[in-house]
Formats: sequence, C-alpha cells, structure tokens
Amino acid sequence: MSEQPAGHRQDKAGFTDAMFRRAVVDAAVRAPKEPPRRLMPGRRWVRLLEHLLLLAMTVGFTGGSIAIPVNLFDPTPHPTVALLLAVPQAVPLLLASRWPLAAWRISALGMLAGALVLRGAYFWPWPVTSWLAFVVICFFTALGYERSVAVGVGVLTIGGLIVPAVVVSGMPDWFGLILAGIVLLALSFGDAVGGRYTAELSLAEQEALRRRDLARQARLEERARIARELHDVVAHHMSVIAMQAEAAPYKIPDLPDAAKDTFALVRDAARDALTETRRVVGLLRAEDEGPERRPQPGLERLEDLVAGARQAGLTVDVVIVGVPRPVAAGVDLSAYRIVQESLSNAARYAPGSHVRVEVRYGPAALAVTVTDDGPRTAPAEPGGGHGLVGMRERATMLGGALSAGPAEPAGWTVTAELPYGGA
Repeated sequence: MSEQPAGHRQDKAGFTDAMFRRAVVDAAVRAPKEPPRRLMPGRRWVRLLEHLLLLAMTVGFTGGSIAIPVNLFDPTPHPTVALLLAVPQAVPLLLASRWPLAAWRISALGMLAGALVLRGAYFWPWPVTSWLAFVVICFFTALGYERSVAVGVGVLTIGGLIVPAVVVSGMPDWFGLILAGIVLLALSFGDAVGGRYTAELSLAEQEALRRRDLARQARLEERARIARELHDVVAHHMSVIAMQAEAAPYKIPDLPDAAKDTFALVRDAARDALTETRRVVGLLRAEDEGPERRPQPGLERLEDLVAGARQAGLTVDVVIVGVPRPVAAGVDLSAYRIVQESLSNAARYAPGSHVRVEVRYGPAALAVTVTDDGPRTAPAEPGGGHGLVGMRERATMLGGALSAGPAEPAGWTVTAELPYGGA
C-alpha cells in the first residue's frame, strides 16, 4: 500500500490534516461566508421569544458569574475583577443567536482569561454559570455553521481552553475529560439540529422545484391538447377556403386569367397550410393516441355536462345572463372546457356540494363563473392544481383572464373572461 502524502492523512471520519487546520482557522479568525442558520426561523413572535429567553439567561448567568467567585473562591477576587471576567464570559450569550461564532470567540477568550487569573482559587477556574453560558454558545455555533466550523470550535475549546486550565489552574484531569465531553455533546447536538434544518430546507427547495416542473409540464401538455383540439377548427376554415377558391372560377363567368391564377394560388396555399397543420398536430399526439373523429364540443353541450355532474352527486344550477350569441369556435370550446374542468374539480374536492354555473354574454367578452359551496362529505386528497393551469392557458390563449380562489362563506369559485374576438 502506498502512503498518503504528508499533510493529507485522513482519519476514519473523513477529515484530512489540511481540513483540520482549515477548520481551526475558520473557527479562530476567518469570517463566515454565509449568515448562520437560526434555531427558530419564521414567525416574528417566535424570534422574539428566543431573544427574551437568551436575555433572561444572560442576565442570570452574568450575575452568577460575578457572585460565585466573590462568595466561593479562595482567595476571593476583587468584585471588579469578577465583573471584568463575567462580562466576556457570559454576556456574549446575547449574540449567540445572530452571531454565534463571534460570541464563541469572545466567550472563549474570557474563559481563558479566567483560567489564568483565577487559577488555584477553586476546584476549577470558572463559575458554573459562565460554563453554562459557554456551552449554550457552543450549541448555537454548531447549529449556525458547517460541521467543519464545529470541529474547529471543538479542537480549540479542548486544546486551547480545557487543557491549559488543567495544566495551569490545577483542575483534575478526569474533570477536564468531563468538560470536554460536555462541549462535544453540545457541539454534536447543535450540528444535528442544524443538519436537520438544512435537510428540511433542501427538501422544501426540491419540492418547490418539483412542483414548478410539474406545473410547467402540465402547461406544456395543456398547450399541446389545446393545439390538437383547435386543429379541427382551423382545418374546417382552411378547407372552406380551399373549396371556395376551387369553385370560384366555375361560379363567376368570364373570370380573367389573372383572377383564376389568384384563386389557384389561394387554393394551393390553403391546402399546403392544412397539410402542414395536420403534420404538426400529429407530432403533438402521443404514440398511442389517434386523431379525434368527433367534432369539438361547445356550450351547446352544456346540459350534457350538467347531467354528468348531477350523476356524480352534485346539485347544479345553470344561469344564462344576457342574450346568447354566436361566438368563435375557440371561445366556445374554451368555455366548455373550463366548465368541464370546474365541475370535475367540484365533484372531486367538494362532493355533494351545490354548484352554480353562470354564463354571461357581455358586450365584449363571454364570462364563465362556476362556484360551489363546499363539500358535504370528505373530499379526495388535494391534487397538484394542474387543472387550473390548463384553464389559465385557455383563457390566456384567447387574450382573456382566469381567476380562482376560495368563495365566501365556503367553497371555491372559478371566473373566466373570454374576449369574443381573441387577441
């Protein structure tokens, strides 16, 4: 086996010597590249509760860090010395939530100063309240940053704080091991909590990307479906153009040759356009999907939709507002599909509800509104909302708009505005 190069030996945890050195430098002096993770991100009242809790702990730990040395240590330090040591040891706890690494650096320096100044005055050189504040700061540091920073903090705490306290102040070795274990436990717990938060955040981002991809896929599929459905409409008009251009020379006597040539060009262009349209729409069909043989539906089949919805358990009322008028085939088809999808959603998510379908013939646009009053029985599991994506695509295609949302006092409403002339 070949030896690894010096400086790149790797331990069982996967850390090399260079990574350990970098971790120590990150913990000691290097500024963090990213803001720290927070323990309780989100609502303002939760953050306020966190700050109040840290404030109360800081006040209590600072007071204890002053009183304990003055009353228990021998020789007793001057109150001013106890105050000067307590402030850097415990007060940084206030910063632990927002700037945990800076809080740890200040507190560690204060703890090291205490080990040097109060050596031999007690069983160990720190008040228990200062140590508790330091442990909480270690937890927030591991929570807020990468694992490498937590490793650096652990190495510096044990090697640069606990070991000097054992050597200089006479603290027993076994007690130093206990303190080291407490520090490692706090760092491990903080790293676990921070890792879980990071994993949850990553999962949430992946889920958002997945929903975005699904919505995009649904949008593309719906556009392809709209194109296939409108093919019949376009094909009908192009066929009429081709037939009329073909018949024109026979209907109009003594037609000039130039006009006959023009009609021939119109006929050939219409046939070519019809052929290309069929070829493109054929590419949009699935491999196992054949061409549609039936004519595309419209609002004249609205009663059939309502009858099917009633069989599914809905109570449906249809209201026609205004004077019905002929509308473009695309508008007619889109209005039918919007009502169809809305009734399907009502049957699935609001079973047994009362549904009101309103078709309003306005001066410039056809308005379709479908409203239910909420489920009477347990609805199905929530879906991805892709039906709304398809309805919006249809409305947008015609230069219209579609809105959907909760109805008052209960239920759901869908409203579409479809301009007669398109856009």
